[in-house]
Amino acid sequence: MESWLPSRYLALIACALVCALAFAGWHLGLGVRLLAIASAVLVVVGLADLAQKRSTLRRNYPLICHVRFFFEYVRPMLRQYVVESDNEEVPFSHVQRAVVKQRAKNALDVRPFGSELDMYAERYEWINHSIRPSRIDRHDFRIDIGTQCATPYSASVFNISAMSFGAISPNAIRALNEGARRGRFYHDTGEGSLSSYHRENGGDIVWELGSGYFGACERAGVFSEARFAEKAALEQVKMIEIKLSQGAKPGHGGVLPAPKVSAEIAATRGVAMGEDCISPARHSAFDTPEGLLRFVARLRELSGGKPTGFKLAIGHPWEWFGIAKAMTTTGILPDFIVVDGGEGGTGAAPLEFTDHVGAPLREALMLVHDTLVGLDLRERVRIGASGKVITAVDLARTLAIGADWCNAARGFMFALGCIQSQSCHTDRCPTGVATQDPRRWNKLDVPDKAARVANFHENTLRALKELLQAAGLEHPSELGPEHVIRRVSPNEVRSLASLHRFLEPGELLASVPEHAVFQRFWHEARPDSFAPPADLSARRRSKSR
Repeated sequence: MESWLPSRYLALIACALVCALAFAGWHLGLGVRLLAIASAVLVVVGLADLAQKRSTLRRNYPLICHVRFFFEYVRPMLRQYVVESDNEEVPFSHVQRAVVKQRAKNALDVRPFGSELDMYAERYEWINHSIRPSRIDRHDFRIDIGTQCATPYSASVFNISAMSFGAISPNAIRALNEGARRGRFYHDTGEGSLSSYHRENGGDIVWELGSGYFGACERAGVFSEARFAEKAALEQVKMIEIKLSQGAKPGHGGVLPAPKVSAEIAATRGVAMGEDCISPARHSAFDTPEGLLRFVARLRELSGGKPTGFKLAIGHPWEWFGIAKAMTTTGILPDFIVVDGGEGGTGAAPLEFTDHVGAPLREALMLVHDTLVGLDLRERVRIGASGKVITAVDLARTLAIGADWCNAARGFMFALGCIQSQSCHTDRCPTGVATQDPRRWNKLDVPDKAARVANFHENTLRALKELLQAAGLEHPSELGPEHVIRRVSPNEVRSLASLHRFLEPGELLASVPEHAVFQRFWHEARPDSFAPPADLSARRRSKSR
Protein backbone atom coordinates (compact mmCIF):
# COMPACT_ATOMS: atom_id res chain seq x y z
CA MET A 1 0.00 0.00 0.00
CA GLU A 2 1.27 3.46 -0.92
CA SER A 3 2.18 5.87 1.89
CA TRP A 4 0.11 8.97 2.58
CA LEU A 5 2.57 10.87 0.35
CA PRO A 6 2.94 8.92 -2.91
CA SER A 7 6.34 9.26 -4.59
CA ARG A 8 4.66 10.39 -7.78
CA TYR A 9 3.98 13.76 -6.12
CA LEU A 10 7.61 14.32 -5.10
CA ALA A 11 8.48 16.33 -8.22
CA LEU A 12 5.69 18.80 -7.52
CA ILE A 13 6.61 19.05 -3.83
CA ALA A 14 10.26 19.57 -4.65
CA CYS A 15 9.38 22.37 -7.06
CA ALA A 16 7.19 23.97 -4.39
CA LEU A 17 10.01 23.88 -1.85
CA VAL A 18 12.53 25.29 -4.31
CA CYS A 19 10.03 27.99 -5.25
CA ALA A 20 9.51 28.99 -1.60
CA LEU A 21 13.24 29.10 -0.86
CA ALA A 22 14.02 31.01 -4.04
CA PHE A 23 11.41 33.67 -3.34
CA ALA A 24 12.75 33.92 0.21
CA GLY A 25 16.18 34.63 -1.25
CA TRP A 26 14.91 37.00 -3.97
CA HIS A 27 17.34 39.68 -2.78
CA LEU A 28 20.35 37.45 -3.47
CA GLY A 29 20.51 38.20 -7.18
CA LEU A 30 19.32 37.50 -10.74
CA GLY A 31 20.05 33.79 -10.71
CA VAL A 32 17.87 33.16 -7.67
CA ARG A 33 15.09 35.29 -9.14
CA LEU A 34 15.12 33.29 -12.38
CA LEU A 35 15.03 30.07 -10.34
CA ALA A 36 12.04 31.42 -8.38
CA ILE A 37 10.13 32.27 -11.55
CA ALA A 38 10.91 28.93 -13.24
CA SER A 39 9.95 26.89 -10.19
CA ALA A 40 6.76 28.93 -9.79
CA VAL A 41 5.77 28.12 -13.38
CA LEU A 42 6.33 24.42 -12.70
CA VAL A 43 4.25 24.57 -9.54
CA VAL A 44 1.39 26.21 -11.48
CA VAL A 45 1.61 23.48 -14.15
CA GLY A 46 1.57 20.79 -11.46
CA LEU A 47 -1.43 22.28 -9.69
CA ALA A 48 -3.23 22.56 -13.04
CA ASP A 49 -2.51 18.86 -13.61
CA LEU A 50 -4.12 18.02 -10.26
CA ALA A 51 -7.15 20.25 -10.87
CA GLN A 52 -8.09 19.14 -14.39
CA LYS A 53 -10.24 16.04 -14.93
CA ARG A 54 -9.67 15.11 -18.58
CA SER A 55 -6.42 13.20 -18.06
CA THR A 56 -6.07 10.65 -15.25
CA LEU A 57 -2.36 10.39 -15.98
CA ARG A 58 -1.85 14.10 -15.29
CA ARG A 59 -3.83 13.90 -12.03
CA ASN A 60 -1.89 10.86 -10.80
CA TYR A 61 1.53 12.07 -11.97
CA PRO A 62 1.58 15.87 -11.83
CA LEU A 63 4.56 17.45 -13.58
CA ILE A 64 6.48 14.23 -14.28
CA CYS A 65 3.79 13.09 -16.75
CA HIS A 66 5.03 15.83 -19.07
CA VAL A 67 8.34 14.01 -19.44
CA ARG A 68 6.40 11.20 -21.08
CA PHE A 69 4.45 13.64 -23.25
CA PHE A 70 7.70 15.24 -24.40
CA PHE A 71 9.29 11.97 -25.49
CA GLU A 72 6.04 10.86 -27.12
CA TYR A 73 6.13 14.09 -29.12
CA VAL A 74 9.78 13.77 -30.21
CA ARG A 75 9.69 9.97 -30.70
CA PRO A 76 8.96 10.12 -34.46
CA MET A 77 11.83 12.56 -34.96
CA LEU A 78 14.22 10.53 -32.80
CA ARG A 79 13.24 7.38 -34.68
CA GLN A 80 13.67 8.99 -38.08
CA TYR A 81 16.98 10.74 -37.42
CA VAL A 82 18.66 8.64 -34.70
CA VAL A 83 17.22 5.11 -34.40
CA GLU A 84 16.02 4.22 -37.91
CA SER A 85 18.43 2.31 -40.14
CA ASP A 86 19.27 3.61 -43.61
CA ASN A 87 17.12 0.99 -45.36
CA GLU A 88 14.17 0.79 -42.98
CA GLU A 89 11.06 1.90 -44.90
CA VAL A 90 8.71 3.73 -42.53
CA PRO A 91 7.20 4.54 -44.97
CA PHE A 92 10.25 5.71 -46.95
CA SER A 93 13.81 4.85 -45.92
CA HIS A 94 16.59 7.34 -45.35
CA VAL A 95 18.30 6.05 -48.50
CA GLN A 96 15.17 6.66 -50.60
CA ARG A 97 14.70 10.16 -49.24
CA ALA A 98 18.39 10.94 -49.67
CA VAL A 99 18.55 9.86 -53.30
CA VAL A 100 15.57 12.08 -54.18
CA LYS A 101 17.17 15.10 -52.54
CA GLN A 102 20.55 14.42 -54.15
CA ARG A 103 19.00 14.14 -57.59
CA ALA A 104 16.79 17.18 -56.97
CA LYS A 105 19.89 19.22 -56.10
CA ASN A 106 22.00 17.74 -58.93
CA ALA A 107 24.33 16.38 -56.25
CA LEU A 108 26.44 13.23 -56.50
CA ASP A 109 24.14 10.24 -55.88
CA VAL A 110 26.58 7.30 -56.01
CA ARG A 111 27.24 4.90 -53.11
CA PRO A 112 30.72 3.71 -52.02
CA PHE A 113 31.91 0.36 -50.68
CA GLY A 114 29.12 -1.86 -51.96
CA SER A 115 25.46 -2.47 -51.18
CA GLU A 116 24.07 -2.31 -47.66
CA LEU A 117 21.21 -4.64 -48.62
CA ASP A 118 21.13 -8.31 -47.70
CA MET A 119 21.17 -9.94 -51.11
CA TYR A 120 20.36 -13.33 -49.63
CA ALA A 121 17.21 -12.19 -47.83
CA GLU A 122 13.85 -13.33 -49.16
CA ARG A 123 12.17 -10.88 -51.56
CA TYR A 124 15.48 -9.28 -52.53
CA GLU A 125 15.19 -8.35 -56.22
CA TRP A 126 17.58 -7.46 -58.99
CA ILE A 127 17.48 -6.73 -62.71
CA ASN A 128 19.38 -9.01 -65.05
CA HIS A 129 21.94 -7.27 -67.23
CA SER A 130 23.30 -8.13 -70.66
CA ILE A 131 26.89 -8.82 -71.68
CA ARG A 132 26.02 -6.77 -74.77
CA PRO A 133 24.73 -3.46 -73.38
CA SER A 134 22.83 -1.11 -75.65
CA ARG A 135 23.48 2.57 -76.32
CA ILE A 136 20.58 5.01 -75.87
CA ASP A 137 20.99 8.59 -77.00
CA ARG A 138 18.13 10.23 -75.06
CA HIS A 139 16.53 9.68 -71.67
CA ASP A 140 13.27 11.54 -72.43
CA PHE A 141 11.26 8.33 -72.74
CA ARG A 142 7.66 8.91 -73.81
CA ILE A 143 4.47 6.94 -74.44
CA ASP A 144 1.61 7.92 -76.75
CA ILE A 145 -1.83 7.95 -75.11
CA GLY A 146 -5.14 8.23 -76.97
CA THR A 147 -3.79 7.69 -80.44
CA GLN A 148 -7.39 7.38 -81.71
CA CYS A 149 -8.38 10.71 -80.13
CA ALA A 150 -8.54 14.07 -81.84
CA THR A 151 -5.77 15.35 -79.55
CA PRO A 152 -3.54 12.46 -78.41
CA TYR A 153 -0.92 13.08 -75.75
CA SER A 154 2.73 12.09 -75.66
CA ALA A 155 3.44 11.51 -71.96
CA SER A 156 6.69 11.05 -70.10
CA VAL A 157 7.08 7.65 -68.46
CA PHE A 158 7.42 9.48 -65.10
CA ASN A 159 4.91 12.09 -63.93
CA ILE A 160 3.44 13.84 -60.88
CA SER A 161 0.61 11.89 -59.29
CA ALA A 162 -2.64 13.37 -57.97
CA MET A 163 -2.30 15.90 -55.12
CA SER A 164 -5.15 18.38 -54.63
CA PHE A 165 -5.08 22.08 -53.88
CA GLY A 166 -6.14 22.01 -50.26
CA ALA A 167 -4.04 18.94 -49.52
CA ILE A 168 -0.87 20.75 -50.60
CA SER A 169 -0.08 24.43 -50.57
CA PRO A 170 -0.35 27.03 -53.33
CA ASN A 171 3.42 27.41 -53.60
CA ALA A 172 3.88 23.63 -53.71
CA ILE A 173 1.47 23.47 -56.65
CA ARG A 174 3.22 26.36 -58.37
CA ALA A 175 6.61 24.68 -58.00
CA LEU A 176 5.36 21.27 -59.13
CA ASN A 177 3.71 22.69 -62.22
CA GLU A 178 6.69 24.81 -63.19
CA GLY A 179 8.93 21.78 -62.72
CA ALA A 180 6.59 19.76 -64.94
CA ARG A 181 6.71 22.49 -67.60
CA ARG A 182 10.49 22.53 -67.59
CA GLY A 183 10.78 18.75 -67.71
CA ARG A 184 7.93 18.19 -70.21
CA PHE A 185 5.97 15.82 -67.98
CA TYR A 186 2.45 16.07 -66.60
CA HIS A 187 1.01 17.25 -63.30
CA ASP A 188 -2.19 15.57 -62.05
CA THR A 189 -4.52 18.01 -60.27
CA GLY A 190 -6.02 15.55 -57.81
CA GLU A 191 -9.76 15.71 -57.20
CA GLY A 192 -9.59 19.22 -55.69
CA SER A 193 -9.99 20.61 -59.22
CA LEU A 194 -7.93 22.82 -61.51
CA SER A 195 -6.90 25.82 -59.41
CA SER A 196 -5.40 29.12 -60.51
CA TYR A 197 -2.08 27.91 -59.09
CA HIS A 198 -2.05 24.97 -61.52
CA ARG A 199 -2.44 27.38 -64.43
CA GLU A 200 0.12 30.06 -63.57
CA ASN A 201 3.16 28.39 -65.12
CA GLY A 202 1.56 26.47 -67.99
CA GLY A 203 2.76 22.95 -67.25
CA ASP A 204 0.84 20.02 -68.74
CA ILE A 205 -2.22 19.09 -66.68
CA VAL A 206 -4.19 15.89 -66.20
CA TRP A 207 -7.51 17.00 -64.73
CA GLU A 208 -8.81 14.48 -62.22
CA LEU A 209 -12.54 14.29 -61.52
CA GLY A 210 -13.52 12.55 -58.32
CA SER A 211 -17.00 11.78 -57.07
CA GLY A 212 -17.46 15.43 -56.03
CA TYR A 213 -16.82 16.58 -59.64
CA PHE A 214 -15.14 19.67 -58.19
CA GLY A 215 -14.71 22.41 -60.75
CA ALA A 216 -17.34 20.74 -62.95
CA CYS A 217 -20.35 20.55 -60.68
CA GLU A 218 -23.65 22.25 -60.00
CA ARG A 219 -22.93 21.43 -56.37
CA ALA A 220 -20.64 18.86 -54.80
CA GLY A 221 -21.46 15.46 -56.29
CA VAL A 222 -23.70 16.75 -59.11
CA PHE A 223 -21.91 16.85 -62.48
CA SER A 224 -22.28 19.84 -64.83
CA GLU A 225 -21.47 19.23 -68.48
CA ALA A 226 -21.22 22.95 -69.24
CA ARG A 227 -18.74 23.68 -66.48
CA PHE A 228 -16.70 20.62 -67.37
CA ALA A 229 -16.52 21.53 -71.05
CA GLU A 230 -15.37 25.07 -70.24
CA LYS A 231 -12.31 23.91 -68.28
CA ALA A 232 -11.59 20.78 -70.32
CA ALA A 233 -11.19 22.94 -73.43
CA LEU A 234 -8.15 24.69 -71.94
CA GLU A 235 -5.04 23.95 -73.98
CA GLN A 236 -3.09 23.22 -70.80
CA VAL A 237 -5.40 20.31 -69.94
CA LYS A 238 -4.00 17.31 -71.81
CA MET A 239 -6.04 14.41 -70.41
CA ILE A 240 -9.13 13.72 -68.28
CA GLU A 241 -8.99 11.19 -65.42
CA ILE A 242 -12.04 9.91 -63.52
CA LYS A 243 -11.07 8.86 -59.99
CA LEU A 244 -12.98 5.75 -58.97
CA SER A 245 -10.83 5.13 -55.90
CA GLN A 246 -7.37 5.89 -54.59
CA GLY A 247 -4.74 3.81 -52.87
CA ALA A 248 -4.65 5.91 -49.68
CA LYS A 249 -8.28 5.31 -48.77
CA PRO A 250 -10.12 3.22 -51.38
CA GLY A 251 -13.90 3.23 -51.10
CA HIS A 252 -13.81 6.22 -48.75
CA GLY A 253 -15.23 9.68 -49.39
CA GLY A 254 -14.25 12.86 -47.61
CA VAL A 255 -15.56 16.05 -46.02
CA LEU A 256 -13.91 19.46 -45.96
CA PRO A 257 -15.67 21.17 -43.02
CA ALA A 258 -17.46 24.45 -43.69
CA PRO A 259 -14.98 26.62 -41.70
CA LYS A 260 -12.16 25.43 -44.00
CA VAL A 261 -14.06 26.17 -47.22
CA SER A 262 -12.50 29.55 -47.93
CA ALA A 263 -13.60 31.81 -50.77
CA GLU A 264 -10.63 30.62 -52.81
CA ILE A 265 -11.31 26.91 -52.29
CA ALA A 266 -15.03 27.44 -52.92
CA ALA A 267 -14.29 29.19 -56.22
CA THR A 268 -11.79 26.51 -57.27
CA ARG A 269 -14.09 23.61 -56.49
CA GLY A 270 -17.32 25.26 -57.61
CA VAL A 271 -19.08 24.83 -54.27
CA ALA A 272 -20.75 27.19 -51.82
CA MET A 273 -18.57 28.96 -49.31
CA GLY A 274 -19.40 28.27 -45.67
CA GLU A 275 -20.93 24.85 -46.31
CA ASP A 276 -19.43 21.41 -45.82
CA CYS A 277 -17.68 20.32 -49.03
CA ILE A 278 -18.57 16.64 -49.35
CA SER A 279 -16.72 14.23 -51.61
CA PRO A 280 -19.05 11.21 -51.73
CA ALA A 281 -17.78 7.66 -51.50
CA ARG A 282 -19.46 6.82 -54.82
CA HIS A 283 -20.22 8.53 -58.13
CA SER A 284 -23.64 9.88 -59.05
CA ALA A 285 -23.00 10.11 -62.83
CA PHE A 286 -23.03 6.31 -63.24
CA ASP A 287 -23.72 3.19 -61.18
CA THR A 288 -22.75 0.31 -63.51
CA PRO A 289 -19.60 -0.68 -65.42
CA GLU A 290 -21.30 0.13 -68.73
CA GLY A 291 -22.42 3.46 -67.28
CA LEU A 292 -18.82 4.26 -66.36
CA LEU A 293 -17.65 3.68 -69.93
CA ARG A 294 -20.46 5.78 -71.36
CA PHE A 295 -19.37 8.54 -68.96
CA VAL A 296 -15.79 8.15 -70.24
CA ALA A 297 -17.04 8.51 -73.81
CA ARG A 298 -19.12 11.58 -72.91
CA LEU A 299 -16.21 13.34 -71.20
CA ARG A 300 -13.98 12.57 -74.17
CA GLU A 301 -16.58 14.18 -76.44
CA LEU A 302 -17.10 17.22 -74.18
CA SER A 303 -13.36 17.79 -73.91
CA GLY A 304 -12.94 17.97 -77.67
CA GLY A 305 -11.42 14.54 -78.08
CA LYS A 306 -8.80 14.53 -75.33
CA PRO A 307 -7.58 11.19 -73.95
CA THR A 308 -9.94 10.13 -71.17
CA GLY A 309 -9.61 7.31 -68.68
CA PHE A 310 -9.97 6.43 -65.04
CA LYS A 311 -7.93 5.71 -61.92
CA LEU A 312 -8.75 2.96 -59.47
CA ALA A 313 -7.39 0.94 -56.61
CA ILE A 314 -8.30 -2.72 -57.04
CA GLY A 315 -10.68 -4.18 -54.47
CA HIS A 316 -13.36 -6.74 -55.35
CA PRO A 317 -12.07 -8.53 -58.47
CA TRP A 318 -15.55 -8.97 -59.96
CA GLU A 319 -16.02 -5.18 -60.11
CA TRP A 320 -12.90 -4.74 -62.22
CA PHE A 321 -13.88 -7.75 -64.33
CA GLY A 322 -17.30 -6.14 -64.85
CA ILE A 323 -15.61 -3.00 -66.20
CA ALA A 324 -13.43 -5.11 -68.48
CA LYS A 325 -16.44 -7.03 -69.79
CA ALA A 326 -18.27 -3.75 -70.37
CA MET A 327 -15.49 -2.74 -72.75
CA THR A 328 -16.47 -5.68 -74.94
CA THR A 329 -20.25 -5.20 -74.65
CA THR A 330 -20.26 -1.44 -75.29
CA GLY A 331 -17.27 -1.22 -77.60
CA ILE A 332 -16.15 1.81 -75.56
CA LEU A 333 -12.56 1.78 -74.39
CA PRO A 334 -10.87 4.18 -71.99
CA ASP A 335 -7.72 5.63 -73.45
CA PHE A 336 -5.88 4.83 -70.26
CA ILE A 337 -6.25 3.31 -66.80
CA VAL A 338 -4.17 4.39 -63.81
CA VAL A 339 -3.75 1.69 -61.17
CA ASP A 340 -3.17 3.11 -57.69
CA GLY A 341 -1.64 0.73 -55.17
CA GLY A 342 -2.77 0.41 -51.58
CA GLU A 343 0.66 1.64 -50.42
CA GLY A 344 -0.10 5.10 -51.84
CA GLY A 345 -1.12 8.05 -49.77
CA THR A 346 -0.05 11.70 -49.66
CA GLY A 347 -3.23 12.64 -47.83
CA ALA A 348 -4.17 11.52 -44.35
CA ALA A 349 -6.40 8.47 -44.06
CA PRO A 350 -7.77 6.28 -41.25
CA LEU A 351 -5.24 3.73 -40.03
CA GLU A 352 -7.38 0.80 -41.13
CA PHE A 353 -7.52 2.12 -44.70
CA THR A 354 -3.83 3.01 -44.83
CA ASP A 355 -2.71 -0.42 -43.67
CA HIS A 356 -5.38 -2.92 -44.67
CA VAL A 357 -7.70 -1.77 -47.47
CA GLY A 358 -6.95 -2.07 -51.18
CA ALA A 359 -4.60 -4.32 -53.15
CA PRO A 360 -0.92 -3.37 -53.23
CA LEU A 361 0.32 -2.02 -56.54
CA ARG A 362 2.04 -5.12 -57.90
CA GLU A 363 -0.93 -7.47 -57.55
CA ALA A 364 -3.38 -4.80 -58.70
CA LEU A 365 -1.31 -3.84 -61.74
CA MET A 366 -0.76 -7.42 -62.87
CA LEU A 367 -4.49 -8.16 -62.62
CA VAL A 368 -5.45 -5.15 -64.75
CA HIS A 369 -2.68 -5.82 -67.27
CA ASP A 370 -3.53 -9.53 -67.53
CA THR A 371 -7.23 -8.84 -68.04
CA LEU A 372 -6.61 -6.43 -70.92
CA VAL A 373 -4.08 -8.80 -72.48
CA GLY A 374 -6.54 -11.69 -72.15
CA LEU A 375 -9.23 -9.64 -73.94
CA ASP A 376 -6.73 -8.63 -76.64
CA LEU A 377 -7.22 -4.95 -75.70
CA ARG A 378 -3.86 -4.18 -74.14
CA GLU A 379 -2.41 -2.41 -77.17
CA ARG A 380 -5.39 -0.06 -77.27
CA VAL A 381 -5.52 0.86 -73.57
CA ARG A 382 -2.50 2.39 -71.85
CA ILE A 383 -1.80 1.69 -68.18
CA GLY A 384 -0.25 4.08 -65.66
CA ALA A 385 0.72 3.03 -62.14
CA SER A 386 1.40 4.76 -58.84
CA GLY A 387 2.49 3.52 -55.42
CA LYS A 388 5.87 4.24 -53.73
CA VAL A 389 7.73 4.85 -56.99
CA ILE A 390 10.95 6.68 -56.11
CA THR A 391 13.98 5.34 -57.97
CA ALA A 392 14.70 4.09 -61.48
CA VAL A 393 14.53 0.52 -60.14
CA ASP A 394 10.99 1.21 -58.91
CA LEU A 395 10.15 2.52 -62.38
CA ALA A 396 11.73 -0.45 -64.14
CA ARG A 397 10.05 -3.03 -61.91
CA THR A 398 6.61 -1.41 -62.33
CA LEU A 399 7.00 -1.11 -66.09
CA ALA A 400 8.20 -4.72 -66.28
CA ILE A 401 4.98 -6.11 -64.75
CA GLY A 402 2.57 -4.23 -66.98
CA ALA A 403 2.63 -0.44 -66.73
CA ASP A 404 3.33 1.94 -69.62
CA TRP A 405 4.26 4.80 -67.31
CA CYS A 406 4.49 5.63 -63.60
CA ASN A 407 3.28 8.46 -61.41
CA ALA A 408 4.74 9.58 -58.09
CA ALA A 409 3.44 11.95 -55.44
CA ARG A 410 5.61 11.56 -52.35
CA GLY A 411 8.80 11.39 -54.42
CA PHE A 412 8.07 14.82 -55.84
CA MET A 413 7.12 16.03 -52.36
CA PHE A 414 10.63 15.05 -51.21
CA ALA A 415 12.00 17.03 -54.15
CA LEU A 416 10.06 20.04 -52.83
CA GLY A 417 11.76 19.64 -49.45
CA CYS A 418 9.35 17.35 -47.56
CA ILE A 419 11.15 15.75 -44.59
CA GLN A 420 8.54 13.03 -43.91
CA SER A 421 7.47 14.67 -40.66
CA GLN A 422 4.09 12.96 -41.19
CA SER A 423 2.19 16.06 -40.10
CA CYS A 424 0.32 16.49 -43.40
CA HIS A 425 -3.07 16.29 -41.66
CA THR A 426 -2.29 18.91 -39.01
CA ASP A 427 -1.84 21.97 -41.27
CA ARG A 428 1.54 22.44 -39.57
CA CYS A 429 3.80 21.03 -42.28
CA PRO A 430 7.31 22.28 -41.35
CA THR A 431 8.40 22.67 -44.99
CA GLY A 432 5.34 24.49 -46.35
CA VAL A 433 4.37 21.65 -48.69
CA ALA A 434 1.21 20.19 -47.10
CA THR A 435 -0.33 23.21 -45.41
CA GLN A 436 -2.72 26.06 -46.14
CA ASP A 437 -1.08 28.32 -43.54
CA PRO A 438 0.41 31.24 -45.52
CA ARG A 439 2.93 31.87 -42.75
CA ARG A 440 4.38 28.48 -43.62
CA TRP A 441 3.88 28.04 -47.37
CA ASN A 442 5.09 31.55 -48.19
CA LYS A 443 8.55 30.39 -47.11
CA LEU A 444 8.64 27.76 -49.89
CA ASP A 445 10.66 29.36 -52.70
CA VAL A 446 8.93 28.49 -55.97
CA PRO A 447 11.80 29.00 -58.47
CA ASP A 448 14.26 27.00 -56.36
CA LYS A 449 11.84 24.12 -55.72
CA ALA A 450 10.63 24.05 -59.33
CA ALA A 451 14.23 23.51 -60.44
CA ARG A 452 14.53 20.65 -57.94
CA VAL A 453 11.35 19.02 -59.22
CA ALA A 454 12.65 19.17 -62.79
CA ASN A 455 16.09 17.90 -61.72
CA PHE A 456 14.64 14.95 -59.82
CA HIS A 457 12.60 13.93 -62.86
CA GLU A 458 15.50 14.27 -65.27
CA ASN A 459 18.08 12.51 -63.12
CA THR A 460 15.70 9.63 -62.36
CA LEU A 461 15.14 9.12 -66.09
CA ARG A 462 18.90 9.29 -66.67
CA ALA A 463 19.26 6.48 -64.14
CA LEU A 464 16.49 4.53 -65.92
CA LYS A 465 18.36 4.97 -69.20
CA GLU A 466 21.48 3.48 -67.63
CA LEU A 467 19.50 0.51 -66.32
CA LEU A 468 18.01 -0.10 -69.76
CA GLN A 469 21.43 0.11 -71.39
CA ALA A 470 22.82 -2.40 -68.91
CA ALA A 471 19.93 -4.76 -69.73
CA GLY A 472 20.59 -4.39 -73.47
CA LEU A 473 17.25 -2.63 -74.13
CA GLU A 474 16.29 0.47 -76.12
CA HIS A 475 13.09 1.71 -74.44
CA PRO A 476 11.21 1.12 -71.17
CA SER A 477 8.40 -0.56 -73.14
CA GLU A 478 10.77 -3.49 -73.74
CA LEU A 479 10.99 -4.31 -70.04
CA GLY A 480 9.21 -7.51 -69.06
CA PRO A 481 8.82 -9.72 -65.99
CA GLU A 482 11.69 -11.89 -67.19
CA HIS A 483 14.09 -9.03 -66.41
CA VAL A 484 13.28 -8.90 -62.69
CA ILE A 485 14.59 -11.69 -60.46
CA ARG A 486 13.36 -12.27 -56.90
CA ARG A 487 14.83 -14.39 -54.14
CA VAL A 488 12.01 -16.57 -52.81
CA SER A 489 14.11 -18.53 -50.28
CA PRO A 490 17.73 -18.57 -49.10
CA ASN A 491 18.67 -20.96 -51.92
CA GLU A 492 16.08 -20.31 -54.64
CA VAL A 493 15.48 -17.40 -57.01
CA ARG A 494 12.86 -16.98 -59.72
CA SER A 495 12.04 -14.38 -62.35
CA LEU A 496 8.73 -12.59 -62.01
CA ALA A 497 7.78 -14.22 -65.33
CA SER A 498 8.00 -17.67 -63.76
CA LEU A 499 6.72 -16.60 -60.35
CA HIS A 500 3.42 -15.22 -61.66
CA ARG A 501 0.88 -16.45 -64.20
CA PHE A 502 0.74 -13.95 -67.10
CA LEU A 503 -2.04 -14.35 -69.69
CA GLU A 504 -1.50 -14.67 -73.41
CA PRO A 505 -3.12 -12.22 -75.88
CA GLY A 506 -6.78 -13.14 -76.42
CA GLU A 507 -6.69 -15.98 -73.88
CA LEU A 508 -9.83 -14.79 -72.07
CA LEU A 509 -11.77 -14.75 -75.32
CA ALA A 510 -11.35 -18.51 -75.69
CA SER A 511 -11.51 -19.84 -72.13
CA VAL A 512 -10.93 -19.03 -68.49
CA PRO A 513 -7.22 -19.41 -67.70
CA GLU A 514 -5.77 -21.50 -64.87
CA HIS A 515 -5.56 -18.51 -62.60
CA ALA A 516 -7.33 -18.56 -59.23
CA VAL A 517 -8.93 -15.12 -59.41
CA PHE A 518 -10.15 -15.54 -62.99
CA GLN A 519 -11.38 -19.06 -62.26
CA ARG A 520 -13.43 -17.85 -59.31
CA PHE A 521 -14.86 -14.52 -60.52
CA TRP A 522 -14.61 -14.08 -64.29
CA HIS A 523 -17.84 -15.88 -65.23
CA GLU A 524 -19.72 -14.21 -62.36
CA ALA A 525 -18.74 -10.64 -63.26
CA ARG A 526 -21.43 -8.55 -64.98
CA PRO A 527 -20.95 -5.60 -67.34
CA ASP A 528 -24.30 -4.14 -66.25
CA SER A 529 -23.76 -4.25 -62.49
CA PHE A 530 -21.11 -3.93 -59.79
CA ALA A 531 -23.10 -6.38 -57.63
CA PRO A 532 -21.25 -9.36 -56.15
CA PRO A 533 -21.80 -12.90 -57.49
CA ALA A 534 -25.12 -14.42 -56.40
CA ASP A 535 -23.51 -17.09 -54.21
CA LEU A 536 -21.50 -14.48 -52.33
CA SER A 537 -24.61 -12.38 -51.79
CA ALA A 538 -26.38 -15.40 -50.35
CA ARG A 539 -23.51 -16.14 -48.02
CA ARG A 540 -23.44 -12.55 -46.79
CA ARG A 541 -26.98 -12.99 -45.51
CA SER A 542 -25.93 -15.95 -43.41
CA LYS A 543 -23.02 -16.66 -41.09
CA SER A 544 -23.01 -20.29 -42.14
CA ARG A 545 -20.29 -21.00 -44.67
